[in-house]
Parts: sequence; structure tokens; C-alpha cells
Amino acid sequence: MSFLKLENKTFLITGVANKKSVAYFSAKTLEENGADLIFTVQSADAKEKVEKFFPGKKVFILDVENEASITDLGRKLQDDKVTLHGFLHSIAFANYSEGMKPFHETKLADYLQASNISCFSLVAMSNAIKPVLAADASVVTISISSTRATNYGYMGPIKASLDATVAYLAKSFSADTKVRFNAVCSGPLKTSASAGIPGYIDNYLYAEQLTMRHEALETQEVANTVAFLMSPASSGVNASNMVVDAGMGANYFDEKVVEAYAKRT
Repeated sequence: MSFLKLENKTFLITGVANKKSVAYFSAKTLEENGADLIFTVQSADAKEKVEKFFPGKKVFILDVENEASITDLGRKLQDDKVTLHGFLHSIAFANYSEGMKPFHETKLADYLQASNISCFSLVAMSNAIKPVLAADASVVTISISSTRATNYGYMGPIKASLDATVAYLAKSFSADTKVRFNAVCSGPLKTSASAGIPGYIDNYLYAEQLTMRHEALETQEVANTVAFLMSPASSGVNASNMVVDAGMGANYFDEKVVEAYAKRT
């Protein structure tokens, strides 16, 4: 058996939108290490796509804005007598259709929708699948390395709420289980979802220069961290926000970046 001990364990995966997504890379890494997978997607088109990516795996359509849909997922898993050893929450949405605005101009409807989908869905789904979670299961959500980055707009505070939610879920579940909850807080990545954020590309290129190796963070590196946290090898890690940013957060005054800026002024 391998160090991660993922063989013959079953994991619920959300958020596989395409082959560039963190969820896709994480699912492939888990599968390559012997795990079985169950997926949720938001539409019939996405279901067809995931079935091609992962032939033979169960794929459920789930609307996280619909409480009944989430409850139904939990019921279906119970009916199938599934035991989940882990759950990857990789769901996020923000309405940037009007472009990036100053935070104080955020519309209440947009904020509430984004909060429901990107944060509260972790609570609702965890509650719905609790009966089928193994006693020592691991739940991992995908967050961001800096919730104060301006380019994320109102998603920054919502991701900060997600980070806090991880700890509260860990506390709540500890009353009668050993289920762990952790967040992987990723630095900027080259994904299709991030490309839709106004101004993201410039921030991505800037972040690449701030990593200590001056090379961009790879999605596979984030997926490796997810796999570790989902595995029994990380049994001592709980209620944590694990930053994966290639050292960017400790390197804001990188000499090369400072020198390049100084030459422009």
C-alpha cells in the first residue's frame, strides 16, 4: 500500500468543469493513486463531459442553489449504500457580468448568490452527506491564497468566510465523528474559471514573478496538496487553511520585482 493509502477509498468530487480545473487535476491524482470517484456537476452537458473524462464513474447533477437538490444527493448516496472517505468542494461563482466594480458598489443579490454557491454550499453539502461519510473522512475545499487581493472583488470576503467556515465545520463534526475539514488556499493559477475574472491575467503574471522560484504555480501542485489532505497521511491536519503559493506570500518585496519597478519610475 502507498504512503497516501488511497487505494479502494471513495471520494465525492465537485467542480470538474474542464481539464484545466483544480477539481479535474485532483480527481485524476486521486484516481491514479487507487481511489474510486463519484462526481457532481451542474448540468447535463457537464455530466456528459465528466463521463468522458472518467468513464464508468457515477455522475450526479446537482444544483447547489436548490436545497432539495442537495438533500436528494444525500438520499441517493444513502440508497446506493455508499461510504465516502472524502469530499472535494471545488465550487465557486461570482457575477462579473458588469465588470469589476469598487467593493462598496457590490450588489446585494450578487453577493448573496456568490456566498451561497461559493461558501454555504460547503455547509449544506457536508450536512447532506454526513450519514455516508466514513468516521474519519476528510473534506477539502478550494480557497485562495490571499482573500485581500483586489482583483477578486467581492469574492475576497466570501473566500475569507469559506476559510472560517472550515474551522466551524471541523468543530461541529467533532462532536460525534473524526471527520476533518481543511482548505487549500491556492495562489493564482492558469485555469478557465480564473480567466473570466477581469484583470486576472496581469495579476497572474505579477504573481509568477513574486514566487521565490519565479515560476508560476502549477495546478498539479495544488492537486497534490488536495490528495495529501484527503488521505490518511494528513490525519493530524484539521481546521486548517493550507496556503499553496510557491512562497509568494512571503516574497512581496522580491528584489527583482522591486528593481524592475524602480527602473520604471
